[in-house]
Amino acid sequence: MTTREIIATADQRLMPTYARNPVAFVRGDGARLWDADGREYLDFFSCLSVTNLGHAPRAVVDAIGAQASRLLHVSNLHYCEPQARLAELLCAHSFADRVFFCNSGAEANEAAIKLARRWGHKLGGNRTEIVTALGSFHGRTLATLTATGQEKVRVGFQPLPDGFRYVPYDAVAALDRALGDTTAALLLEPIQGEGGVVMPRAEYLAAARRLCTERGVLLALDEVQTGMGRTGTLFAYEQTGIVPDMMTLAKALASGIPIGALLARDEIAQVFGPGAHGSTFGGNAVATAAGVATMETLTAPGFLARVRELGAYFLARLKPLATRCAAVVSVRGHGMMLGITLRDPGAAVVDACLARGLVINCTAERVLRLLPPFVVTEAEIDRGVAILEEVLQR
Repeated sequence: MTTREIIATADQRLMPTYARNPVAFVRGDGARLWDADGREYLDFFSCLSVTNLGHAPRAVVDAIGAQASRLLHVSNLHYCEPQARLAELLCAHSFADRVFFCNSGAEANEAAIKLARRWGHKLGGNRTEIVTALGSFHGRTLATLTATGQEKVRVGFQPLPDGFRYVPYDAVAALDRALGDTTAALLLEPIQGEGGVVMPRAEYLAAARRLCTERGVLLALDEVQTGMGRTGTLFAYEQTGIVPDMMTLAKALASGIPIGALLARDEIAQVFGPGAHGSTFGGNAVATAAGVATMETLTAPGFLARVRELGAYFLARLKPLATRCAAVVSVRGHGMMLGITLRDPGAAVVDACLARGLVINCTAERVLRLLPPFVVTEAEIDRGVAILEEVLQR
């Protein structure tokens, strides 16, 4: 099928839940993509921070093929080798003792909300409330869109579940007022991705950890977008000096195969007994085999050091745009999670870049979000920045 045929068929048959760019990708390699008509693109989006290792990474592709040839799926009423191996790797490289596998970031956050409330009920009293931040994004299920601190995602889905409270992001005083006897958990993103690559002050997460500990509240970090190396360490919390009680992962965990995970300390995880929660496909054999290969790649000696090096190079190349391009307000980022704030809405910039063979994204209306794969080269970064500058100076 041609690009035009794919788009026409999709527009006729798929529910209109996405504002799609007019391109149909059929092949990828590293930091490059090709559409159905054979045109090449440079990818600075990684399918929304999913293909962190690049497109078709050899180790992951081989692991998927090997597992698929042996066994596609195992019921969670039985044991599964790659599931056990991935859980062990995640715990060995994080604060956690236990893992629950599901299929997406929304499901992982849903599991975190359920675990927090079950933990709160076990303590007695009325610890059921979940506190989240304005500008946050936690998913599209009824509970997770209610947890999301953006009113626009909730329009038309009322009535919504009770028991959620919102506070301004990066505001310690607001947290101090919000966390109380009825709070089960505080759910935060270390960096708000959908909110516009919003980076809190260094002391914010430390204060959140202190307040949660003082008041007996669980601290849950949503690392669906920031995790799996995106900020230069395996998990963003490692750079904050704090340890959460729970953490959610998805997106890049299996390099493009659907998977989600909730990680927790043992004493919290234990309140999920048999039958308390579940997922038919959670921890699927092929998905977890891909996850094992992804984790082994990310934790190989020198890999994340290279991500930090590339992130510093990319940010240094982008920062001059703030002075050279009148359209740019500021440039910010951490590791390979970068944002360019514009004076005007950025949809036209995304379109113009795509027309020139560069895939980027705009979020929060005016923030260009750049999430390149970790295998991008300095030469590819230079090429992408040149396209950005050309478009932004028009």
